[in-house]
Amino acid sequence: MASVTRSVFGDLPGGAGTVEKFHLQSDQLRMEIISLGCTITALEVKDRDGKFSDVVLGFAELEGYLKKHPYFGAVVGRVANRIAKGTFTIEGKEYKLAINNGPNSLHGGLKGFDKVLWTPQVLPNGIQFSRISPDGEEGYPGQLKVWVTYTLDGGQLIVNYKAQTSSTTPVSLTNHSYFNLAGHGSPNIYDHEVCIDAEAFLPVDDNLITTGKMESVQGTAFDLRKPVELGKHIEKFHINGFDHNFCLKDTKEKHFCARVYHPRTGRKLEVYTTQPGVQFYTANFLDGTLKGKGGAVYPKHSGFCLETQSWPDAVNKPHFPRVLLRPGEEYNHTTWFNFSVA
Repeated sequence: MASVTRSVFGDLPGGAGTVEKFHLQSDQLRMEIISLGCTITALEVKDRDGKFSDVVLGFAELEGYLKKHPYFGAVVGRVANRIAKGTFTIEGKEYKLAINNGPNSLHGGLKGFDKVLWTPQVLPNGIQFSRISPDGEEGYPGQLKVWVTYTLDGGQLIVNYKAQTSSTTPVSLTNHSYFNLAGHGSPNIYDHEVCIDAEAFLPVDDNLITTGKMESVQGTAFDLRKPVELGKHIEKFHINGFDHNFCLKDTKEKHFCARVYHPRTGRKLEVYTTQPGVQFYTANFLDGTLKGKGGAVYPKHSGFCLETQSWPDAVNKPHFPRVLLRPGEEYNHTTWFNFSVA
């Protein structure tokens, strides 16, 4: 069983509401989540000596989350990742979204799901957040009812996303936590061993938009089917890091996604999901200017994200797995983060 306690984290400016913090604890994990953006602000995991360390990047105070930051720990939506030129057409009608990432719309727009207050409900072993995204919010069609549930079970964090819509709309929800299994504030992730169970990945253009092609990982930097040590791998292939979608099994059943192991501490993270893709991101845009918890500095490559989701820009690429949700249907996806030591 997990215990759940709640406290006040801070007040939004202009009387816009109170942000609450929830502390979830099992025998193996300690976790803090705030009601702003359903954001994971801390996640403490044991190493092989039984010592807890916080393995997610983030801020100690609300102020850090109100300033511009790269989605640390937040739920992003209505559509995670990039939509080309912030536009798409459904049933002959063109929709224009807020442009917030070069020429594209990223992670829901200017005020996506990460920047709004959610309504919390404490559960016996976790917390459920809900909100109603109004018709037209950030340019998206249809009123969308959304529920995000975090539960702890031993060394397992389970995140479930559900949504229902009044009009046909694209939906793709994920959590944007940045992990460092050595502990947040460690200078890089080069000593992490990474494995992703994908035969194919999606190449991107200069604006980081998927080209529409699927390419085999065979013989490329994207072949992570067997574990690679990240620093050596990045060096070997002369790449800037990863910010790419890996194509998983297109099944609604739970399937293995990725494994990350940190040899020095023994910490291991295994990710399972019902989603068809995972965006593997190695924090290429962090530059050390953000001050995190405990005065930590977060330079480039000081964390990694495994954002389970639909394939990026799928709303404009009909041959990609379906991203449209219609009235009467339910969006329902789950991702499991299993922490252990080896």
